[in-house]
Amino acid sequence: MSKSVVALVQCDTYDDEEVNGAIEAGIQLLGGTSDFFKADERIVLKPNVLLGTSPQKCVTTHPSVFVAVGKLLKNAGVEVYYGDSPSFGKCEWHVKKANLKQVADELGMKLADFDRGASISHQDALLNKRFVIANGVLEADGMVNISKLKTHPLTRLTGAVKNQFGCVPGTLKSQYHLKMPDPHDFATMLVDLNTLIKARLYIMDGIMAMEGNGPRGGKPRKLGVLLFSRDPVALDSIACKIIDLKPEFVPTSKPGEKAGLGTYHYENIEIVGQPVERFIDRDFEVVRRPPIPYPSGRLRTFIKNRICPRPAIAPAKCNRCGICVSLCPVEPKAVNWPEGDESKPPVYQYGRCIRCYCCQESCPEGAVSVENTLLGRIFFPRQ
Repeated sequence: MSKSVVALVQCDTYDDEEVNGAIEAGIQLLGGTSDFFKADERIVLKPNVLLGTSPQKCVTTHPSVFVAVGKLLKNAGVEVYYGDSPSFGKCEWHVKKANLKQVADELGMKLADFDRGASISHQDALLNKRFVIANGVLEADGMVNISKLKTHPLTRLTGAVKNQFGCVPGTLKSQYHLKMPDPHDFATMLVDLNTLIKARLYIMDGIMAMEGNGPRGGKPRKLGVLLFSRDPVALDSIACKIIDLKPEFVPTSKPGEKAGLGTYHYENIEIVGQPVERFIDRDFEVVRRPPIPYPSGRLRTFIKNRICPRPAIAPAKCNRCGICVSLCPVEPKAVNWPEGDESKPPVYQYGRCIRCYCCQESCPEGAVSVENTLLGRIFFPRQ
């Protein structure tokens, strides 16, 4: 069986000239643009735009990386569109806040419709047989997935596989959390989404990554690398190696291999470009243990509430915006205003919480973090 190829290119800054050269070199290592695209095709670029945020915070794909990919495709005669579906609000507002719309307008790239979608069946799925997919994805001939290397409390890493979740429009994403609260079921759903909508090329922005309380409230960390592959599972696996995380701890790895999406085993991956050892950061702050599966049956809630890590709000950081309340997918809400008083920070009812971490993922102030419970620290100590 042929190995999956992952290209690694060193890139130390977001200087346009340096990034342009690195992007061109990485795609050339995989065969060049002609191996992926044809002139006059309609290709959509899918950056990571969790929520519109300044590029310096490392929440989103950096504009320099995004526009470098767009330039290469435009030079190849491709009709380039772009977009992503953030946690809430319209795509255009968020891509503008992330400084992506400005560079896209200069290059003549068009914003695709990621606010509305259509229901699509997926009979070969491992778990989820139907998805609502953004119109901008369905109207394209192909996609380039441009992820950002960040930590994530549910999937440990938000990389190539997780980035495809933005193909689901807006707040519909929270319904998948509600339907599949177990992290392994949720990860299998992400794999199903990737086998339904498989990008032609996956690129990961690891020049400046995010460690700690990702994917929004963490800290920037320089890794100085861009990653490229046709295989999103392999790409995420090599990203794991760079941050010293076992790829089997990322719950999309095993179902991704089972579904034929790719491989996470290092012996089945060929590295081209720079050696991976050049970029390994063993001090990168990430949870180095697998997500805790939710048991089924009557003990499920009892065990979940006492063992599974839970979100918590730091009152001093909270600006009372209410985003966590509005995005909580359960009814009655697991996080809500205390006695309806919006002048105070929201509080949790952990018996209702499904540990989807939508609140933590979307908090604009980084006021929500994920903390281990006492029993969780005893039975599942951090590694």
